[in-house]
Amino acid sequence: MLFGDMANQSSPSSIYCASFNQDNSGFAIGSKDSFKIFDSTTGRLCYERAAGAFVIVEMLYSSDLLALVGAGEQASLSPRRLCLFNTTQGSPLKELNFLTSILAVRMNKKRLVVVLVEKTFVYDLNTLVMLDTIDTVPNPKGLCAFSPSLEGCFLAVPASTTKGAVLVYNVMDLQSHSEIDAHRSPLAAIALSSNGMYIATASEQGTLIRVHLVSESTKSYSFRRGTYPSTIYSLSFGPSTQLPDILIATSSSGSIHAFSLMLAINQRSKRSTSFLGSVLPDSVSDALDPAHHHVLQNAVSSGIRSYAVVRKIDKLEGTSSPSQFTSIRATVSVITYSGYFQEYTLSINNKNESLWTLEREFNLYPVISS
Repeated sequence: MLFGDMANQSSPSSIYCASFNQDNSGFAIGSKDSFKIFDSTTGRLCYERAAGAFVIVEMLYSSDLLALVGAGEQASLSPRRLCLFNTTQGSPLKELNFLTSILAVRMNKKRLVVVLVEKTFVYDLNTLVMLDTIDTVPNPKGLCAFSPSLEGCFLAVPASTTKGAVLVYNVMDLQSHSEIDAHRSPLAAIALSSNGMYIATASEQGTLIRVHLVSESTKSYSFRRGTYPSTIYSLSFGPSTQLPDILIATSSSGSIHAFSLMLAINQRSKRSTSFLGSVLPDSVSDALDPAHHHVLQNAVSSGIRSYAVVRKIDKLEGTSSPSQFTSIRATVSVITYSGYFQEYTLSINNKNESLWTLEREFNLYPVISS
């Protein structure tokens, strides 16, 4: 499981899983004895249920529907059973059983995706009729990415165990879309933009983050996270209807990395008048510019798993010249598996100077241990 192995560390909070909903307006955590739902904007605890240990808690936007998978520590909470749970009624709506442990679950308003170690199932969410079964390479971490948009609804899963290849599958059309060779080493993290237009990947080396335009799967853009290997815990695009302004990554180094996609693309668009050239460069080696990288060092203790998303971006367009940088202010929310929620403001001015400001932080541990 992507975040589940944190439970084996000696964190007093015993967080087993953490996830934001599809628009990042809320987040869920599962612990050794309960699961809880929070409002991302206010930090308010919206729902809690002390019913045992959970390793998957997935929200459907801010609705009353949750997808739950137990850790197997209680007989009634098998890791092979998916429970669709109604928070208003406080009761299960439907249960689906599988032959092996469920490693990931994703939802939008029409589809339910269940990831096992060598198979991925696609269901109609409203009827729970199985629509397709995807045979995959062994995927013991349940690595996957999902774009909830109904217009560009893609699922991405590993396509190889020896290199960083990604299978992109159209969940609405129920057919394979493409296969992307992104890295030489196996994948460690995948993210799709909310509109399904862009995919970001990191390998087990963790030194390069690559972004592909899904419709042009052979074209990529690369950002250097660092020189030394590090485990990438999460990747997340900023909200946008086109090219997101920012891509956020967290890693085992304890740092939070922000990559300025729009700035990098705008700079290189001057070199080409073609449509594709204005979106992505022609070669991977043409993109390792440190000016596009804004890092917050030691945001989390080294080795502590963390999960970050960009909840909101405010922009001020440059007016003095067409080539002037756009000043942006991004709201970045972070869940740490040591039991904290953090919210930062990342400001990048029109000179490409950045400032990270911690706006608030609260301890999830008293809530979890209650």
